[in-house]
Amino acid sequence: MAGGGRQRIAVIGAGMVGVCTASWLQRDGHEVVVIDPKEPGEGASFGNAGCFNPSSVVPMSLPGTLGKVPGWLTDPLGPLAIRWTYLPQLAPWLVRFIRAGRLDRVEATARALRPMIGPCLETLAPLVKEAGAEDLVQRQGHLVVYRSKDAFEKEALAWRLRRDNGIEWDEFDADGLRQLDQSLSREYTFGVLLRANGHTTNPNRLVRSLAEAVRRNGGTFVTARAVGFELDGGRLMAIRTDRGLERADRAVICAGAYSRPLAKALGNDVPLETERGYHLVLRDPEAVPRIPTTEAAGKFVATPMETGLRFAGTVELAGLDAAPDWRRAHILLKQGRRLYPALKESYGEDRISVWMGHRPSLPDSLPAIGPSRRSPDVVYAFGHGHVGLMSGPMTGKTVADFIAGRQPSMDVIPFRPDRFD
Repeated sequence: MAGGGRQRIAVIGAGMVGVCTASWLQRDGHEVVVIDPKEPGEGASFGNAGCFNPSSVVPMSLPGTLGKVPGWLTDPLGPLAIRWTYLPQLAPWLVRFIRAGRLDRVEATARALRPMIGPCLETLAPLVKEAGAEDLVQRQGHLVVYRSKDAFEKEALAWRLRRDNGIEWDEFDADGLRQLDQSLSREYTFGVLLRANGHTTNPNRLVRSLAEAVRRNGGTFVTARAVGFELDGGRLMAIRTDRGLERADRAVICAGAYSRPLAKALGNDVPLETERGYHLVLRDPEAVPRIPTTEAAGKFVATPMETGLRFAGTVELAGLDAAPDWRRAHILLKQGRRLYPALKESYGEDRISVWMGHRPSLPDSLPAIGPSRRSPDVVYAFGHGHVGLMSGPMTGKTVADFIAGRQPSMDVIPFRPDRFD
C-alpha cells in the first residue's frame, strides 16, 4: 500500500488492539478517529486474565484435542461448554478447528505467533510510557502448576512448541512450589515458571489510559457502531455508522468478535467465531498468588489485580446473542479453591463480581491482519482469540507499517485474511 502522508484513519474498535493501532498511527502523523459503541476497554479487553505471555505460542487445537472434548463437556468443572442449540451454526468452524490441529499446521502456527507476541512488552513499552501507565504493567513471570510431573509430561507437545520457539522456563518440584507460593494447595507437586512473562494489574484501566493518551494527542473517539462502508470504486470515502457517516481516507477493523459482518461487506467471509469467556473477581481474598498462576488441568488463570483476585478462563461456544450462563463464572471459584484451599466455599455479593465477554477466535488460532478484498484502504486486525491483550502492540505497529507502505517487522503471510477462501 502507498503511504500518502497524513491521512484521516478510522479505527473501528476501542479494545487493546484498537487503541494500540491508533497510537502507532498517530506516531506516523495521522489523524485518528476511533469508533466503538462502548467506552475504550469495555469489551473483551475488560475481562481477560491480564497476561502478557510471550510463551503463548501454542494454538488451541492440537493433535488429540478432539479426543479430550467429550471429557471436558461432561465435567461440570471442565474448561469447555457448548450450547447444543448453536451447534448447527458452529459446525463449519469446528471442522476447520479440528483440521488446524494437524502437527505440521500446529508447528507453523506457533512459528507465526512468536514474532507477534514475543516482543509484546517491549513493543508496548513506548505506548505505556506515553500514557503514564507504567505502574499497570509488571514483569514478574507466570507460574503453571500441575498435580504431578506425569501430567506435565503428557503436555510434551505444547512445551516442545514453546522450546522450539525460544521460550525458556524453570521447573519446580513440590518443595520449590511451596517456596514460590506458600498459599498454593499441596495437591500440586510440579510447576513451571516462565520468567519472561508479565501481566497488567488492571486491563481495563490500561486500555483506558492508552486511549486517553490517544485523545490527548488529538485523537477523536466516536460512540457509535460501524455498520458498513462508503466506497467509490475501490477507494474508501466514509464509514457508515448507526449515527451517520464518518469521513475517512483509510480504516482499520479491530472490532473483535463483531468484525465478521464488516469484513463480509468488503468481500471477505472470514470464519470468525466467539469463544465466550468468563471471569470471577474475589475482593479481599484470604489467599492471593504473587504472580499469575495457571492451573494446567482446568485451563484457567488466577491473577492478582487492583480490584482483587481474578479467576479467568473457560470456553463457551454459544454465539454472540445467547444470554450468559453465570454458572460458568461461579465454577471458577470452585476451581480456584482447588488452587488455594484458604478460600471460602461461598461469598456474599459484596465480595464477588462476575463477567462474560466474547473472544474473537479464528479456527487456526491466528488473527486476520491485512487488506480487505474490495478496498486496499481498509485493513483487517481482528480474530486474536486468547492472545489479544499481548498481540495488540505488535498488531498495531504492523498495521501502521501497512498504511505507511513499510515492510512490517514480522511475516504477515500467515495472517492474510483470504487464507480461508
